Amino acid sequence: MRTFILCLLLLPVAAFARDWNVDMAKSGLGFDGIYQGGAFAGKFAKWTATISYDETDLAHAKFNVTVQLASVDTGSGERDQTLATSEFFDTAKFPQAHFVTNAFNRGADGGVIALGTLTIRDQSKPVALKVKFAATGGATTLDVNTALNRLDFGLGASGDWADISRDINVHGHLVLTPK
Repeated sequence: MRTFILCLLLLPVAAFARDWNVDMAKSGLGFDGIYQGGAFAGKFAKWTATISYDETDLAHAKFNVTVQLASVDTGSGERDQTLATSEFFDTAKFPQAHFVTNAFNRGADGGVIALGTLTIRDQSKPVALKVKFAATGGATTLDVNTALNRLDFGLGASGDWADISRDINVHGHLVLTPK
């Protein structure tokens, strides 16, 4: 009987990424870039994220994020209205952006890279996010960062918007609690 129990204990245990709740009051999803030589920043007030993640089990990790584009806030009502137009997000026709992961890899520096697909304005493109997961002192955070070429998604594609940086930095800071 002991041998049988010992054999059971030695069998590989299937590991699964842990499911997390996002504390939306403490979390944020934002972006920044350059307009006419000056920096600008913005954030989205309405978004949801389904997170399954464990750095020791990247094969089962998943991110699924949906952003309500009309909830953009750059601190400028005029700029926010412009972002809602057909020149940019076209929120009347395309109210949401969606990101879902396809795989996770370790980078050359040992950091984690989330590979996924981002859809904005019905334009789906591959995106790689740098991932930093930290569980310290009772707090668990997940930070993601990437740079997007806005023209890949048809955002401000006309020559009228040449004074906006092509690369827009996107960053998320999520405070997590276990499900």
